[in-house]
Amino acid sequence: MNANNDLEKKEAAAVDTVERTRARRVFVPRVDIYETEKGIELLADMPGVDEKNVDITLEKNVLTITGHVEPVYPEGFNLVYSEYEIGDFERSFTLTDQIDQDNIGAKVKNGVLRLSLPKSGKAMSRKIEVKLG
Repeated sequence: MNANNDLEKKEAAAVDTVERTRARRVFVPRVDIYETEKGIELLADMPGVDEKNVDITLEKNVLTITGHVEPVYPEGFNLVYSEYEIGDFERSFTLTDQIDQDNIGAKVKNGVLRLSLPKSGKAMSRKIEVKLG
């Protein structure tokens, strides 16, 4: 995104005083953010998360995404060694008033969460006609 743009990503400050109800590791998902003419597209890698295990909340301009992963072990096998850690995902972003917060959309497919953050009317670019004289 353009450094001079007001729609720059703002990651919300981490809250150290949050008490978790699940005694599990929590990962910060990697995120790609793209700006289009109509808004912001946010892609978050959350392997193992599906549409039933993702929560998205918006409170006081802070958008929080949380994904819960349930471990899958093959039946009849005991895990002896694992290089892949199982855990949940969580990340928060502060939104500006240039995002139409009432029309945020979300989809998840193959462990990738896609959030569509449309620009509000005042943030949309428009062409201004130039007249003679």
